[in-house]
Amino acid sequence: MATISELFDLSGKSTIVTGGGTGIGQAISMRLAEAGASVMITDINLEAGNQTVEMIKADGGKAQAIQADASSSSDAKKTAQATIDAFGRIDILVNNAGIYPVSPVMEISEALWDRVLDLNLKGTFLYAQSIAEVMIKTGQGGKIINMASVDGMRPTGLVAHYNASKGGVIMLTKAMALELAPHRILVNAVAPGGIITTGTAQTGVEMQQATGKSLEQMAEDISKRMPLGRMGEPDEVARVVLFLASRCADYMTGEIVVVDGGYLLS
Repeated sequence: MATISELFDLSGKSTIVTGGGTGIGQAISMRLAEAGASVMITDINLEAGNQTVEMIKADGGKAQAIQADASSSSDAKKTAQATIDAFGRIDILVNNAGIYPVSPVMEISEALWDRVLDLNLKGTFLYAQSIAEVMIKTGQGGKIINMASVDGMRPTGLVAHYNASKGGVIMLTKAMALELAPHRILVNAVAPGGIITTGTAQTGVEMQQATGKSLEQMAEDISKRMPLGRMGEPDEVARVVLFLASRCADYMTGEIVVVDGGYLLS
């Protein structure tokens, strides 16, 4: 029987984290590297990606960064090849990159709808498809972990495009899990609730403009909806991703793990 330390040991594994330069993606990259994995960080902001690489290296980990568009099929293939060139293999993909622009449903333009769905849903599919192709060719199996959201299960208002994209990620996760299981590729998703990041801070400003409420008032309203009484931290999502990436989750596929402080209970 494997020990706890052995179960969470990712030494010799290679992983890709999209949008790994900041926020939840940075926390995920740090935890996977701490567990021993080599991490390829993709980010549209290469400077942010390189900063996370330096943080990982300062802690004794192994990582590289590549500038890539998380909604581009060519960049997905480029990322796969760069990871193989750097680390020799791909074992884990974390589809973390996403956007959360605020807009009332009657004001969502076609261009905004396309931008959100292209990145959050189409991009998740394209990267999963490209990395799964590599995993199938090598015959080694692997793990794909998608970033869903509680917004894919319950609408919160002013983000119908985001709700639709994350609802799609949930069903895409299940569909890919079903088809890829014969290749020993496990596909799961994490569905965070309210997490404190620079991105959600910007969303707060947009919500303030749309609703007329102060940031303090909105924070209080959110906390009241949380049975645990607070927003979450990026590392609290990263720990769950680490669990799914580890041997502890070797008999899980097609699952959506909610990390929301009890938000969906209320």
